[in-house]
Amino acid sequence: MVPLGKSDHACISWNMAVGRIDNLNLNEKLNYWKGNYLEMNTVLSGIDWDSEFSGAKGVNEMWSVFRNKITKIVEEYVPKRKEPNKSKRKSPWIAKETKKKMKERAAAWKKYTIYQSDQNYRKYKTVRNDVNKLVKNDQIQYRKKLLASFKDNEKRFYGYIRRLQTRPVEVTQLKKSDGKTTSTDLEVAEELGMYFHEVYTREDTPLQPMNDDKLLTHEPFVDSVIDLSPEMVKSVLSKLQPNKAPGPDGLHPMMLRECANELAYPVSKIYAESFDSGILPTDWKSANISPIFKKGCKADPANYRPVALTSVLCKVMERLLRIGMLNYLEHNGLLSQHQHGFTRKRSCLTNLLETFEAWTDALDTGYGVDVVYLDFRKAFNTVPIQRLLYKLRYYGIEGRLYNWIEDFLTARKTRVNVRGSWSRWREVLSGVPQGSVLGPILFLIFVNDLPDWMKCSIKLFADDTKIWNKISKKEDQEELQEDLDSMMKWSDRWLLRLHLDKCKVMHIGHQVKTKYYLQGSDARTELTETTEERDLGVQVTNKLKVTAHCAKAAAKANAVTGIIRRHFKRLNRKDFVMLYKTYVRPHLEYCVQAWSPSLKKDIKLLEAVQQRATKLVEGFKGLTYEVRLQKLGLTTLEKRRIRGDLIETYKLLTSREGIGFEKFFSLAHSEYGLRGHSLKLKVERSRLDVRKNFYSQRVVKEWNGLPQFVIESATVNGFKNRLDNYWNRHDMSH
Repeated sequence: MVPLGKSDHACISWNMAVGRIDNLNLNEKLNYWKGNYLEMNTVLSGIDWDSEFSGAKGVNEMWSVFRNKITKIVEEYVPKRKEPNKSKRKSPWIAKETKKKMKERAAAWKKYTIYQSDQNYRKYKTVRNDVNKLVKNDQIQYRKKLLASFKDNEKRFYGYIRRLQTRPVEVTQLKKSDGKTTSTDLEVAEELGMYFHEVYTREDTPLQPMNDDKLLTHEPFVDSVIDLSPEMVKSVLSKLQPNKAPGPDGLHPMMLRECANELAYPVSKIYAESFDSGILPTDWKSANISPIFKKGCKADPANYRPVALTSVLCKVMERLLRIGMLNYLEHNGLLSQHQHGFTRKRSCLTNLLETFEAWTDALDTGYGVDVVYLDFRKAFNTVPIQRLLYKLRYYGIEGRLYNWIEDFLTARKTRVNVRGSWSRWREVLSGVPQGSVLGPILFLIFVNDLPDWMKCSIKLFADDTKIWNKISKKEDQEELQEDLDSMMKWSDRWLLRLHLDKCKVMHIGHQVKTKYYLQGSDARTELTETTEERDLGVQVTNKLKVTAHCAKAAAKANAVTGIIRRHFKRLNRKDFVMLYKTYVRPHLEYCVQAWSPSLKKDIKLLEAVQQRATKLVEGFKGLTYEVRLQKLGLTTLEKRRIRGDLIETYKLLTSREGIGFEKFFSLAHSEYGLRGHSLKLKVERSRLDVRKNFYSQRVVKEWNGLPQFVIESATVNGFKNRLDNYWNRHDMSH
């Protein structure tokens, strides 16, 4: 090794693996990014699929014929590669010319050690300095290529960052039920497989029919609205993301996307047969489970979420079925208006806006608010299948679609993968597959009637549920307790259990802190009181102050900025803007319309993140903040928050959000001949600062000050462009 300075002591470095590595995979894999898809499409175009499927009896045989054909073609036209040896990939960014120079450096040092003269040392020093410059330049060029690959690919960016971390983020060791610790990846996979199997719901009690007939008047679902045509299949296949993992059948999304034109017809034939018969190919009902760590102790199997990697072609068919199902549910108004998850024109933001609108209005009118945050235990994995199928029929989903979903949910099996080690296959007894396309909407259908059991206000985002009531007298608190009792009755009926220890109550705006209870099967559990709770990614306090969330948002953004600063040197403007807009600024603006800061200290805290980040651009440190923003084409975060408020208001007033604007605003009366545009909002009086500074109050003045040509834009992008042009022309300095 080359020493430092003139010392004759050489530095020795080595790699040492601590622990056990199980199932070291040195097998050859297919490199789909270098496949010869031109030839593959040529071969596929010559296959007579009608003839190939003519002798098949049922969808399983059709699938077997299709899969075998595709597998052989893939093996012929997709090259193989060996799993990269990490020990040989050290510093992959060093160019060949640099390596040659390194050898020259080593030779110069060797010559100096034999003939120690100043001339030989100067020669070695010159070569050494050249090598250092080349290495730095190679590293910069390598990371520039990486930056280009990160654009619109967050998974690649965070995967690269995880590889740079010394602290492992994957599942390592687990504590078994007998108190011992796992020692191999196989044991870890098996332990997780057993735990995931234990949480399933057993439907031992019969279900009594519903007495509510209010949903029986709508039109039943018609199977003909499901479009499984080759054109529709091609449209979905061509939009597959190639960096996703394949399912147990091994058909990679990269290959399916590149051959979408030729595969659309045979795949649509398989889909049609599967839909008509109500039977799925066996491969589609198998899933590889990737355990995802949530939070808490990494040794506890309960802190891992099972995400199912299923057949890509099965998910494509699920997507086509989901389109028809969602259109049917929305057209008939069957989905609860209190549900904001996995539905069109609804999101975490709409959920939070409606929630905080109700809370701030209650406080401003002199009420207190008691909020109960509910936590379902392994919600997606414990949905009882027979009860879910009952609800599908109840909402009018019958016929071939019902039969297909029934087969989709039953007789499934899974196995857990931990770094190439697999648990044994286990039967799935309940739940909707996490990672599937139909899973979320099936869960929405299952919990859709929950708000009907409540008298108080309720908001849902999938399984995230909160119930609240305005509090002015004892009867209000009793009403909320009655709803909690109704919640437990719903839970007992539908076998979707609450995690009683994680359910909490928050008292907002009043001092009378009544105790609330949930009646379990064994005992009555008192709800834990909390003063701060994470609600759909936003820190909520019992005083509805946003300081806590601003601190969390700034900390996250600063952490990502630090990663960029450490690993990406000499950033130019273009690369910085891409990294900043994609990975830093979203932390500062997530659902910001619901929590926009009003205190100067919070505004400065958030702005300071952008101020520090803009100094990362090479040559920008000596410039003022305003000049840096101008050169980067950015604006202050404060101005962006005002812009975001206006955009959200435009969406609400033009019905581009799934909630009515009447919940937030009243249009100003025009009979008095008021100046301004046609959608002027009425100015409401507010008593408390927490109400004055909330979205529906603070945006009114800004919105009413816009000209007519801006608010009459036909599209959201058109509104953004006209707003920016208007501000630029009038030099609006917000």
